[in-house]
Amino acid sequence: MPSDSLSHIDPEGKAAMVDVSSKPLTLREAIAEGIIFMQSGTLDAIESNQMAKGNVFATARLAGIMGAKKTGEWIPLCHPLPITHCEVDCQIPPSRDRITIRASARITAATGVEMEALTAVSVAALTLYDMCKAVDKSMVIGDIKLVRKTKTALV
Repeated sequence: MPSDSLSHIDPEGKAAMVDVSSKPLTLREAIAEGIIFMQSGTLDAIESNQMAKGNVFATARLAGIMGAKKTGEWIPLCHPLPITHCEVDCQIPPSRDRITIRASARITAATGVEMEALTAVSVAALTLYDMCKAVDKSMVIGDIKLVRKTKTALV
């Protein structure tokens, strides 16, 4: 792919931060999802609050939000964004073999919040893994993806 079609590559082929200073402020939202597979016994322990490290879902939600707020510090070419809202939700589906993680991030800015939503899901999944690793060595994190992004012009 030619470098002139990649927004994070300058004309000499070097990585560069995209200049969004001339873009208008718009209301932006991004939603991301991911999965962590685990044993049903681990899910039982989470639901009955029997994990040694404490409330697994509350900790994962908080970690995901904190991760979204730090995205600009962790991803080299991301703009540091003062996000105005972030929500992380963890659910156990009827299959009882996984936890689904869904995160949304919102901002009024000249650039999007996709990376913040994806980071929230990733950090929540890693936190779930960390909190359960002592009892479940078979966990697998996967299918982290952007589900939707929207941009609404301000009037």
